[in-house]
Amino acid sequence: MRNVFVEPEPKGGAEGSAITCYALEFSHGGSVTTSAYATEQEAVDAARRHGYDPLVALVRDTDKTNPAHWRAG
Repeated sequence: MRNVFVEPEPKGGAEGSAITCYALEFSHGGSVTTSAYATEQEAVDAARRHGYDPLVALVRDTDKTNPAHWRAG
């Protein structure tokens, strides 16, 4: 399976800032779906339904090229 990223929105928020929703993205930044997910778990479940392995952010300001920012969902 291919990896997709569960991204907290809005992007670039400071640590501790409010997360309004989650989005699914490919490594190049393109959207997997057009949906915004209310919870991280909803985004993880949607990624699996679409046949992807979700990677969940460990930090608020993410970098898809840094493996320390992600864990398997």
